[in-house]
Amino acid sequence: MDELPQLLSILAGNMSFVGPRPALFNQHDLIALRTQHGVHELVPGLTGWAQVNGRDELPIPDKVKLDAAYLQRQSLAFDSRILWLTFVKVLRRDGVSH
Repeated sequence: MDELPQLLSILAGNMSFVGPRPALFNQHDLIALRTQHGVHELVPGLTGWAQVNGRDELPIPDKVKLDAAYLQRQSLAFDSRILWLTFVKVLRRDGVSH
């Protein structure tokens, strides 16, 4: 249920199903690194490559590297893989630290 507002944002066109997770307003280091790597140009997503590769367990520089890798590899096939991996990770509750 906590993802419902994000689903509404997807319907409104402000978010995508796959892309880098939106940064919080106070995550200045994440925002700066994403800008440096061009990731800020991507539409934020409900899930992303960083989320299926560690979620909360990843340090910010590693998240940005994975987001940048997504920027280079984005395709329908890659998005489908990320969505499938997200489904599996959510069912298993992998990578959740809180």
